[in-house]
Amino acid sequence: QVQLVESGGGLVQAGGSLRLSCAASGVASIGGTMAWFRQAPGKEREFVAFLVWNGGNTYYSDSVEGRFTISRDNAKITVYLQMNSLKPEDTAVYYCARGAFQSTSSETYLYWGQGTQVTVSS
Repeated sequence: QVQLVESGGGLVQAGGSLRLSCAASGVASIGGTMAWFRQAPGKEREFVAFLVWNGGNTYYSDSVEGRFTISRDNAKITVYLQMNSLKPEDTAVYYCARGAFQSTSSETYLYWGQGTQVTVSS
């Protein structure tokens, strides 16, 4: 089975940066689409960014466009989320996910990590 493990979360002040990692196991090559979602307490899970493994197409939510960058490392079978200019509203548990096609809906992704906490203070 495909397993996804997130890391890199933590506490940072507003305006700071963090880089999240999502390492995949159980596959020789990811393929498909890898995405990042986030969920704050009392809120629904929301889309952050996705990357199409073959071709490298990327797409971001309006709230993170220009501040976050999603990227991949083929050798490590790992997806990253570089987060710059962080705001308190970015505070959430961040999840990585794998699906068959490009989508901003969590329902279309079959494999999920357990999440990593990101807290941004003012």
